[in-house]
Amino acid sequence: MRTAPRGQRGVALILVIWVVTLLLVIAGSFLYAMRTEAQAARNASLIARGDAIAQAAVSRALIELFKPPGGPDVWPRDGMPREWGFEGVVVQVRVSDESAKIDINTANNELLKGLFRFAGASEEEAASLLDAILDWRDQDSLKRPYGAEEPEYAQAGLKSRPANRPFQSAEELQLVLGVRPELYQRIAPMITVFSRQSGVNVHLASRSVLLAIPGVTAELVDPFLAERDAARAEKRIPPILPAAGAYATYAQSSAITVRADVRLDEGITVSREAVAMITPQYARRPYTFLAWREVSRDQDARRAADG
Repeated sequence: MRTAPRGQRGVALILVIWVVTLLLVIAGSFLYAMRTEAQAARNASLIARGDAIAQAAVSRALIELFKPPGGPDVWPRDGMPREWGFEGVVVQVRVSDESAKIDINTANNELLKGLFRFAGASEEEAASLLDAILDWRDQDSLKRPYGAEEPEYAQAGLKSRPANRPFQSAEELQLVLGVRPELYQRIAPMITVFSRQSGVNVHLASRSVLLAIPGVTAELVDPFLAERDAARAEKRIPPILPAAGAYATYAQSSAITVRADVRLDEGITVSREAVAMITPQYARRPYTFLAWREVSRDQDARRAADG
């Protein structure tokens, strides 16, 4: 029997090694793709479960709000976290009143200017932003001294135009001429379109919102917040903030926000937020959802900065 020359046997061996290597690479890629798809499917399943649990937590919080006020188990609207167990999962729930924020549709003009000054705008820029907001909300096309109507938006190269109606969401403020992205990011946790009040509820407002009130300083706010926290802990009537003057309200809104953070396996957290209008006068529909949204890490970072 004739045998192949040694050189040919070496070439054949190399070819076999290359083929085996190629097959191993293909098999490895296939296994990696399958593993990735399986992990993605598992994550999607976990997120869907988390979303369902978050909806259950929101419904539970809304039910709690209809308990008689002053009871030991009533969930307050102060935005403080409380834990609730459901289906073996721990859910952190926060209930906050929209009166704790500045309503960009109904807030006093000076309060809106104070909001922009707090966010870093100069006095001139704050006045310009106020007029631009008023031009956005009013029904005419007459430009205010520092405002903006359609020609100004076109000149700036913007596709948006004044809506000539109240803001439908806080996010819509980003379309107003002059509202810089960094300014909006700063004030986003502080604004709403649901409180329908001219001022803010100082019993519930964050430190940042209080500092946006004209004439209010950190030297006045910090002792007030310490006393307010002590009053909550001792279940006393919260103090008033005289420096807030006419910008202060002490009444709750009909609109509330419920935040649910669902901690799942493998370090996955599903965060959902719902805004609801409480209408106990309507027995068949005691509440109505106004908004339902996911909460991103960026939003959490802004809220942490807001205090």
